[in-house]
Amino acid sequence: MWTKDKILNREQLPATVAAWRAAGRKVVFTNGCFDLLHLGHVDYLERARHLGDALVVGLNTDASVGALKPGRPIQDEDARARILAALAFVDAVVLFGEPTPLALIELVQPDVLVKGDDYSIEGIVGHEVVLNRGGAVLTVPLVPGYSTSRIVERILHSS
Repeated sequence: MWTKDKILNREQLPATVAAWRAAGRKVVFTNGCFDLLHLGHVDYLERARHLGDALVVGLNTDASVGALKPGRPIQDEDARARILAALAFVDAVVLFGEPTPLALIELVQPDVLVKGDDYSIEGIVGHEVVLNRGGAVLTVPLVPGYSTSRIVERILHSS
């Protein structure tokens, strides 16, 4: 499968998820900015994928990243989406521009909703949607010392 084929729009997503479910696959959802892909991201996404059979990644658009993190993103949304889609354990990437991924979670209706262990279950956007349909909301451990902000800081102070 070509990397670009894994980048879906909201219109394509329901049929894709329905096909996975018809094949008996458990759908996992997570989201983030994923600006400079690093070991922490790779470990997190790989752990998320192992909680099910298909991983959908909601990716913040450039505008929504900028609203959350002034001066960012470093890489544009097309580059970030292609890089994520190139990972073997990512099955689909979908952009979202809203302040939270709630509408996307409502569309996907994942069996498992995942965030890093820096979140509480109650603090994860969409947890009610998933729990109300009998799904699971889980956190996975993050690799200590890895964050895009930390990498940017090291780059800026190394010159």
